[in-house]
Amino acid sequence: MRLTFRLLAISILAVLAAGFSGCASSRAAAQRPLNVVFILADDFGWMDIGANNPDCFYETPNINRLAASGMNFTAGYAANPVCSPTRFSIMTGKYPTRDAATDWFTGRRTGRFNHAAYNDFMPLEEVTLGEAFKAHGYRTAFVGKWHLGATEDLWPEHQGFDINVGGWAAGSPKGGYFAPFDNPRLPAYPKGTHLPKALTDESLKIMDRFKDDPFLLYLSFYSVHTPLQGREDLVKKYEAKRQQWIADGRPEFAEEEQVWPTDKKRQVRIRQCHAVYAAMVEAMDEQIGRVLDHLDELGIADHTIVVFMSDNGGLSTAEGSPTSNLPLRGGKGWLYEGGVREPFIIRWPGVTRPGSRCDVPVISTDFYPTLLDAAGLPPRPEQTLDGVSLVPLLKGGKSLKRDALFW
Repeated sequence: MRLTFRLLAISILAVLAAGFSGCASSRAAAQRPLNVVFILADDFGWMDIGANNPDCFYETPNINRLAASGMNFTAGYAANPVCSPTRFSIMTGKYPTRDAATDWFTGRRTGRFNHAAYNDFMPLEEVTLGEAFKAHGYRTAFVGKWHLGATEDLWPEHQGFDINVGGWAAGSPKGGYFAPFDNPRLPAYPKGTHLPKALTDESLKIMDRFKDDPFLLYLSFYSVHTPLQGREDLVKKYEAKRQQWIADGRPEFAEEEQVWPTDKKRQVRIRQCHAVYAAMVEAMDEQIGRVLDHLDELGIADHTIVVFMSDNGGLSTAEGSPTSNLPLRGGKGWLYEGGVREPFIIRWPGVTRPGSRCDVPVISTDFYPTLLDAAGLPPRPEQTLDGVSLVPLLKGGKSLKRDALFW
């Protein structure tokens, strides 16, 4: 009997010790500075992921995994229906219209009427997300598409990022998606190297270098912007899937009335079944999976907030019209829902409830104050911010103190 009580006492002490150790480990993890991995897609629609669209033609298991492990904002919006202004809004927390950034940079408007003056670069005076985190001791890296200024003095390395891989003037991969890439901020890769993999390889190397320090990694895929080019193995896979998909004979396109600037009808894609676009989507999704896996492998996932978004809606009425955003109307370039409603996912381990969904309308200007708030970093007192922190929603709240969103 004495032996039994002694074994019981030892067991209780062991459990208590393990419990105290676990609590200490949890406290230590909570006290570590929060890393940020921001993943941005290009021209990728709200209906292009399985987490938003159970009937999605494209296979996105890793984006779905991210949504299942974090919070999926079902009413997440871009600040503009084209790329550069939305990227401006993420980098500054401001509506791009404040700096007259209302078209893609170096874009030229034409039409029936003269356009208002607009800007085509992000001024160096803006305090970027990179500069805000760097000011508090974070190591910062930008990988992929920048498109926030044409001249070299406006590129990421001059806007708060210690490392810039791939970010320069161009808004699309000038050399295409297979090396050589014709990009002055990318190293030379073996011929045929796939761009999404190359950008992710560089991102994993950066995480290896940064893992012992707090860091901000901004991975901005060129995918799925034109040119439409996919890996041969994936294109073949989706060509076969397409034949099954369209066997019912339903049309792929329909006509939509245009009220302005002409009364002509426009072709709009109403079915997702484009094999090359699907290949591009899955290839990007694979690389997102590698990023998530690497965070686990490095043992830093529990104190790393991961964000996924797109800069504007999917192409459904122009440039090949490779995707459908239905039931959302329109797509890239349009201020209908299809042009500005985006995949919008945030995973904050220990804070966001896995698999949670939030229907409160949020917008790309909100990332700046949200990420600073989550990391416990103060914004500059004199800084104009149009976005609001989403931390109350991430912690389970049901509303924000905001009356409206603007475009």
